[in-house]
Amino acid sequence: QVQLVESGGGLVQAGGSLRLSCAASRNIFTLSVMGWYRQCPGKQRELVATFTSGALTNYADSLKGRFTISRSIAKDTVYLQMNNLKPEDTAMYYCYAEYQSDDYWGHGTQVTVSS
Repeated sequence: QVQLVESGGGLVQAGGSLRLSCAASRNIFTLSVMGWYRQCPGKQRELVATFTSGALTNYADSLKGRFTISRSIAKDTVYLQMNNLKPEDTAMYYCYAEYQSDDYWGHGTQVTVSS
């Protein structure tokens, strides 16, 4: 079992920045994948960025350059730094982990970008 707790969402103006955090309940080295997805209003959940197979990162092409995923091994936490936010980044952001072939999701944190 893996519990994931997100924090850091909120309301920000276009062009601003936010950093999301996701704390895992177990050593993140034991997780095959850990990272972020989002669900924009009226759309399906989509990949934002993940760590896979250790330190390899995978980003949605459309978000490269503005979003950066990082992690703290000591804190079992993954971060998502989001810069130059746009209204279309408004979404519920979910932390995700894969552990022993099972999928785990956090409850999500809302990010709202005003124009």
